[in-house]
Amino acid sequence: MSAQREGLVVAHLGKGIAVELDDATPPVLCQTLRKLDTVVVGDRVKLTLSSPEQGRIEAILPRRSTLFRPARGNESRPVAANLDSVYVVLAVEPACDFLLLDQYLAVCENSNIDADLILNKIDLPLPADIDAELHYYPTLGYRLHPVSANRQIGISELAHTLQNRASLFAGQSGVGKSSLTNALLPDKTLRTNTISAISKHGRHTTTAATLYHLPGGGDLIDSPGVAIFGLAGLTEAQLAWGYREFQPYIARCRFNDCKHVTDKDCAVRAAAEAGEIPLARYRRFLKLREKMPPPSRGG
Repeated sequence: MSAQREGLVVAHLGKGIAVELDDATPPVLCQTLRKLDTVVVGDRVKLTLSSPEQGRIEAILPRRSTLFRPARGNESRPVAANLDSVYVVLAVEPACDFLLLDQYLAVCENSNIDADLILNKIDLPLPADIDAELHYYPTLGYRLHPVSANRQIGISELAHTLQNRASLFAGQSGVGKSSLTNALLPDKTLRTNTISAISKHGRHTTTAATLYHLPGGGDLIDSPGVAIFGLAGLTEAQLAWGYREFQPYIARCRFNDCKHVTDKDCAVRAAAEAGEIPLARYRRFLKLREKMPPPSRGG
């Protein structure tokens, strides 16, 4: 039996998984042990080789972060591992979905993943009210990167912030995630064809996320089919904590299990009513709370 090797999961290829070994060789097509949990792009794994091109994943190494998406029922499934940052992509057109943005940020706040904002299509006029709402987020510590993928504005600056990090773009349809990815990855097609070739089934075999190495350093996980990662993994308390400006007030609520809705002496609601927390953000918190799946019977 061959010695175990370590590698990085870079793509799903039908029922196979492409794993990049810690050398310059092409990725290896792997199967997994049935007893293993779901293996996702970004995972560091241990594998044994059955040939130079094929292997079997024996173990998943500990993850520093995991991103989940909703699955059947109230369950959730991992979609990417060992991320450092999620970049929420918004655009001048279509209109910014701030509810979705707040959802992404709340998930990241509870997942050991940094979050930044990208405003794409800045070559188009931005309504003043949207501009004002967007510029509230940097006051919470979220960086805002203005770019235009089509006009190549701000792309080199964005590439610099992606260096030495594993990142993923998220956002609603039409904001230009693919255009941004293509602008940052001039050799994306070559890389995709290399990964597809190892599957022995030609092109169009990648069914989930794919990890690319950025030319200037860092990794970018491109996950076109995962536009939304959900709230299924969060508790109500974690959702509230996911709003950074709520955090100083949560401890001041009368009740430790305060829902921040109609509870007596709720410091969060009082702060929103007093204008210390933006009322629009508080109202979006209430909407997200209503969207949350009910707690499972086991938890």
